[in-house]
Order: sequence, then C-alpha cells, then structure tokens
Amino acid sequence: MVPLLLVLLLVLILFGAGFMVEALWWVALAALVFWLLGFLARSRAGGSRWYRW
Repeated sequence: MVPLLLVLLLVLILFGAGFMVEALWWVALAALVFWLLGFLARSRAGGSRWYRW
C-alpha cells in the first residue's frame, strides 16, 4: 500500500511540475510580447529607452 501511495505522490508531483513549466512558458511569452510592444512604441515616439535599469 505504501509503495502505491508513493508512486501516486510522485505522479502528482511530476504532473504539477509539468503544468507549472507550461504555465511559465506562457508567462515568459507574454512578457516578451509586452517588452517588444513597449520597445517598438517607444522607439517610434522618442528614440530613447523606455525601460529603467
């Protein structure tokens, strides 16, 4: 019974990790699109950097 529970726990952990990796890819893609839109909008308007480092 304990090995079965351990296998089920491992499956749940791996499924959760896979879901989080997929979600992080979507977040990274959205951030990239936001950055590109800001970069293009700012380069047309003034030519200076739109971000502050």
